[in-house]
Amino acid sequence: MLAEIQQLNDETVVEFHRDFSYPVSKVWRILTDNDQLAKWFSELKIQELTEGGKLVFDMGNGTYEEMTITEVKVPTVWEFTWDKSLVRFNLSENPNGTHLVLKEYIKDVTEHTARDVAGWHVCLDVIEKVLKDEPVQNRKEEWDKVYPEYKKKLEA
Repeated sequence: MLAEIQQLNDETVVEFHRDFSYPVSKVWRILTDNDQLAKWFSELKIQELTEGGKLVFDMGNGTYEEMTITEVKVPTVWEFTWDKSLVRFNLSENPNGTHLVLKEYIKDVTEHTARDVAGWHVCLDVIEKVLKDEPVQNRKEEWDKVYPEYKKKLEA
C-alpha cells in the first residue's frame, strides 16, 4: 500500500500505515534494538534511545550523518530528525497485533525526496519479512517498482 502524501501548512506529510500480526513489544524491538534495526535498515544505528539521543546514518562513503531523537515513549513512539525533516513511528495495538504509522514531515521536497519515500516503503515491507522470519529478497527490485509511483505523487 502506497503512502498518503498531503500538504500541511509549510510541510509535505508522507504517511504510511501497516498492520502486523505481532505484539507491539515485538515490533518496537524490530524498530529500536540495533541488532534488529540492522536487519531492515543496516545503515542506521541508535547511539542512545532517549530524547536528545543520537542516531547515526552511515552514508556508505566513509561519512556519517547524525540525527537527533526528539521523542521516545517506550513502546509506542519513536521520533527523530532526518536532515531538515522529522520522522515519527507510532505503534498501537489492534485486534490482530500492531498498527504502525510512519510519518515523515518534509520541509523541502527535492529531487531526492521520492527516493527516500520509496526507501521507507521498502523498509516497512522488509520489517514485515523480518517479523515473519522470512528471507529478504531483492530490495532494489521492490524499490524500482514503487519509486516511479512516489515520484508521480510528489510531482503532482
